[in-house]
Amino acid sequence: MRKNPASEVYDIPQYTYFEFGNTFTGSYGKLSYKIIPGENFTVQIWHSRLCSELADIEEEQTYPMTEDGFHEMLRWLETKAPTGK
Repeated sequence: MRKNPASEVYDIPQYTYFEFGNTFTGSYGKLSYKIIPGENFTVQIWHSRLCSELADIEEEQTYPMTEDGFHEMLRWLETKAPTGK
């Protein structure tokens, strides 16, 4: 786990990581996710160990590419965390 993750559930870097256009993928239990910065944040989730390019994306949400949008995205993603990891 990173020293100062942005989420209490997921090991996601802070907002500044995404300001430089870095994409981030991770998993939690059976849930996999990908955060894509751009004009907006796009977050995708799926239940598979396949990479996002091969997986069936189950949900996709977009949020403003701002710190507030980032935190809103994290709150939504945290509601998707599986119980019992």
